Amino acid sequence: MATLPHGVLIAATPLGNLADASPRLREALENAQVIASEDTRRTRALAHALGVEIRGRLVSHFDHNEKSRLPGLLEAARTSTVLVVSDAGMPVVSDPGLSLVNAAHEAGIPVSCLPGPSAVPTALALSGLRVGRFIFDGFAPRKSGARREWLESLKTEQRAVCFFESPHRIADTLAAAREVLGSQRRAAICRELTKLHEEVRRGTLAELSQWASAEPVRGEITVVIDGASPERQEVTELVAQVRTRVDQGERQKTVCRELAARYGVSSRELYDAVLQSQR
Repeated sequence: MATLPHGVLIAATPLGNLADASPRLREALENAQVIASEDTRRTRALAHALGVEIRGRLVSHFDHNEKSRLPGLLEAARTSTVLVVSDAGMPVVSDPGLSLVNAAHEAGIPVSCLPGPSAVPTALALSGLRVGRFIFDGFAPRKSGARREWLESLKTEQRAVCFFESPHRIADTLAAAREVLGSQRRAAICRELTKLHEEVRRGTLAELSQWASAEPVRGEITVVIDGASPERQEVTELVAQVRTRVDQGERQKTVCRELAARYGVSSRELYDAVLQSQR
């Protein structure tokens, strides 16, 4: 039986394809004294599928009991290995584990990580979009008002944005994104990553919104939306100038044509952006 160092050990688990499980993950599942699992049934099933026997104590560790589990797990980590796993992918990243990791650091308890599968870099790599610089926003807001406010904050964001979404809300989210970010902004819908029915669908927000509303979308979904181009940022900034001059009595179309020619942007795009801001 291998000996693991004491402390908190974060481990990425396969998104779907079991072949992505690393030898280090197999060793940790077998030899960790305590395994803090988001779903103990899924962890047991994973170990069984990998041909690994869990010898340590397996405890549930999810959103609703993280706080109550913290003292016991922290105490165990002082002398034993506490392995943290989520349902799939990397713990802490929009999954349980942050409270324990933060508390362990604060207490001077060693924290280490077994790198491996994660939906975020997998989707970014598959998207074919400009992802050299990106932000990750977890799950999109559920309520329409909060979702729209979040999308408004991305209007001039030049980094790509990656986020998770439920199959039940993806159509509404894409429709809102098309309305707020513009129908021509490019995006990629990455579904069921590494699984049998993996799918990456790329296109404009208009195209993807139409697709999502036309047929049911199933499975785990990661979305990547291209960042705003410098031109897009400029158009957004010009909207305020147009509205100010229109309020002073000038014709909207005339002002749009003049500013578009001066700054080298599309007059139609600027005009549409002004109309959108008035809704």
